[in-house]
Amino acid sequence: MNDTDKKSIKEWAADDRPREKMMAKGKSSLSNAELIAILIGSGNSKMSAVELARLVLDSVGNNLIDLSNLSLDELMRFNGIGEAKAVSIMAALELGKRRRGAEAEISDRLKNSFDAYERFLPHITNHQQENFLVMFLNNSNKVLKIENISSGGMSETIADPKIIFKKAIGANATGIILCHNHPSGSAKPSSQDDMLTKKFVAAGALLDIKVHDHIIVGEGQYYSYLEKGRIIEL
Repeated sequence: MNDTDKKSIKEWAADDRPREKMMAKGKSSLSNAELIAILIGSGNSKMSAVELARLVLDSVGNNLIDLSNLSLDELMRFNGIGEAKAVSIMAALELGKRRRGAEAEISDRLKNSFDAYERFLPHITNHQQENFLVMFLNNSNKVLKIENISSGGMSETIADPKIIFKKAIGANATGIILCHNHPSGSAKPSSQDDMLTKKFVAAGALLDIKVHDHIIVGEGQYYSYLEKGRIIEL
């Protein structure tokens, strides 16, 4: 920690203050801690806003995805972060997540599995639970809608093919992409995931509704059955 860190932000040289630094050098010049410091505005009696922001980031291994999963109460455990500051952090991270999804939706058609993964992410609202989502596509691979079918506990969720294909028919979809997340953080498919994918592929073939992919979302990563060449294999 340097001497600048020990001072309050108001005592810093103008070039070292996060707001002034952003205005003078642009937003990309700021560290994650400095950006969070702008959100919270002040620290506590023992540390500056930037120091406090670093402390919060350190608690999640400097992982912004893990930070976005912290609850209001978990953020408020840090001395100097009250309800208003915690809400500001959560709101900013949620906007970032939604922006990422909005950027992915600029194109009318899906390009690849990563594009689908990017579109699914904003719809997984709780990474501590397993969520099962379905993307419904027309014959031009244009996304008709994305729906969260079910949310389960820490280890399992319910995905009923009858319900999902009924929804696909109702939406006039000619194809679907399945997606679920693993609360453990690993994107590696289980034998149960393989069986579920096989069941959906077979049911889709009977109904002439193609299962294009099954994407498993982990911590900052994903697994695609299509990319691995396993949709045909199954």
